[in-house]
Amino acid sequence: MAGYVGILVSDPWLQNQFTQVELRSLKTHFTSMRRESGKLTVEDLASRMSRLKVVGENLSEQERADFIADLYPNLNDEVDFEFFLKVYLKLHAHASARTGSPAKNSSAFLKAATTTLLHTISESEKASYVAHINNYLAQDGFLNKYLPINPSSNDLFEIVKDGVLLCKLINVAVPGTIDERAINTKRLLNPWERNENHTLCLNSAKAIGCTVVNIGTQDFIEGRRHLVLGLISQIIKIQLLADLNLKKTPQLVELVDDSKDVEELMSLPPEKILLRWMNFQLKKSPYKKIVSNFSTDVKDAEAYAHLLNVLAPEHSNPSTLAVKDPFQRAKLVLEHADRMGCKRYVTAKDIVDGSPNLNLAFVAHIFQHRNGLSTQTKQISFLETLPDDAQVSREERVFRFWINSLGNSTYIDNVFEDLRNGWILLETLDKVSPGIVNWKIANRPPIKLPFKKVENCNQVVKIGKQLKFSLVNIAGNDIVQGNKKLILAYLWQLMRYNILQLLKNLRFHSHGKEITDVDILRWANTKVSDSGSQSRMDSFKDKSLSDGIFFLELLSAVQPRSVNWSLVTKGVTDEQKKMNATYIISIARKLGCSIFLLPEDLTEVNQKMILTLTASIMYWFLKQPVEEKPSATSDSENGSQVETISNSTTDDSASESSVE
Repeated sequence: MAGYVGILVSDPWLQNQFTQVELRSLKTHFTSMRRESGKLTVEDLASRMSRLKVVGENLSEQERADFIADLYPNLNDEVDFEFFLKVYLKLHAHASARTGSPAKNSSAFLKAATTTLLHTISESEKASYVAHINNYLAQDGFLNKYLPINPSSNDLFEIVKDGVLLCKLINVAVPGTIDERAINTKRLLNPWERNENHTLCLNSAKAIGCTVVNIGTQDFIEGRRHLVLGLISQIIKIQLLADLNLKKTPQLVELVDDSKDVEELMSLPPEKILLRWMNFQLKKSPYKKIVSNFSTDVKDAEAYAHLLNVLAPEHSNPSTLAVKDPFQRAKLVLEHADRMGCKRYVTAKDIVDGSPNLNLAFVAHIFQHRNGLSTQTKQISFLETLPDDAQVSREERVFRFWINSLGNSTYIDNVFEDLRNGWILLETLDKVSPGIVNWKIANRPPIKLPFKKVENCNQVVKIGKQLKFSLVNIAGNDIVQGNKKLILAYLWQLMRYNILQLLKNLRFHSHGKEITDVDILRWANTKVSDSGSQSRMDSFKDKSLSDGIFFLELLSAVQPRSVNWSLVTKGVTDEQKKMNATYIISIARKLGCSIFLLPEDLTEVNQKMILTLTASIMYWFLKQPVEEKPSATSDSENGSQVETISNSTTDDSASESSVE
């Protein structure tokens, strides 16, 4: 073992600062950080170290960044493992000095660090999620040979290694996300096919709102339990909270008094709506406390007892509220839930332990089964006065999931509400164009003074103009006020800038020159033409694209084995067009394209989403190693083609995807 540690760290002093377990665990963290972008620089450390105990919990990202910058001004230097350890030690000492926590060499720290770094998992959560999988996927033709999974074993982590189960679970959570025709379901998958399934899974998980910044395909193959369980937890949570919106459950309007409150309710994240619903029902009982979380506020099970008495009085047990022991009360609560048909996800121990994930799942399950809301015509008429713009809703969803996929400090639930203080927009700009934000004049949340929000948003607009966005008559205050049209216009230009920058950064193809919409259009048509097809698109709003055939030809051109043409329809009827569209999206994600569009965006030829899809396919193809490119054209032909198109300029006739 000493030899193994010596290989990890050659510096004797560093070897003496850590236990062998800590070194191996920190090495795992370091490898994961570096894998995200291919290398790790000094500048990356502040954000990537947020996952580490003490350093991540007691120092903000900005504090870590300032501390590191003072010590190591050369932010672009690449970091090796030993340098990473030295920075970690200094940050830990800094955090400990501020909080008064034990120093690095104390046994208390070592105990905390090793348990965290080894990523212990909740056996109770694992058992609950396994039960969920057994219940919802029991009838699946491919998985029935593996199910039911034994919740007390680690079989779950073996079964996910081929990627099929996770893909199927995503489709249970958000039906239709993955076209199952794109999943590799042979009995024995080769490493390439298994990797494709995991890539499809991760890109699809991002597309339904999961955060997968720190997860890669290798983590599934190696069965990293905390990462697998974390992703499964997010997928199940999305499924359980799917009905907590006014579109799915218009009866939720009963929770508010007027149309203004309805708009506020629509902007809340599902967890907050669930809490509001729970407190709304508890007001009908003698229970006077407000439940503000699914952990400490429900540990004594009293709130649950009152909630179930309101929702299902016919199954109530008078002794539930009479018992003094919280554990016994929790057991009686679960017996009540069982009589309602709702005993799922938690045990009495989970309740008294305050497990937030399992308590949330329990309450969401109760809501799904019996929400206790009525349908009053007068109240639901409020909904008729609210704007129902399907296009705005779809675009908001795309931009929200794209922003969340970047790994910002805060998960957003509604772009029109959660971006109004400017902070997440500044973080997103910094991710898209590192170093462009002046953090010294930025105001970190929570921001109580309105003018501080305006200051942030003014910088957002200023940077947008610097990046040559079209921002006529847009001011920072428009973002603070939640102007939907202007926010969507800004986000579209930011998303478009991001993909164009990614293409430009492939310098060995673009020679560092700007890539334009025209270049993307011409590249796609050339690839399809070179493959021998007659298909082409005249612009990104060419109505002939609605049948999906051009994109299937393009995907086949960049990866001949990707499309199974026996599954492709003629794309004549609306149903055939939708089938092709779902297949296209799944194939692109399976290759490795991170895209957030819906099938409707293809069938209706949404020019913005058509551009992002085409650009994503182009980016995936151009970044493939030359020897792996499945193309009929040679590398020299590819190079001359891209070199030629990178000299072109954008004109309105070819590029019709810019914000008008």
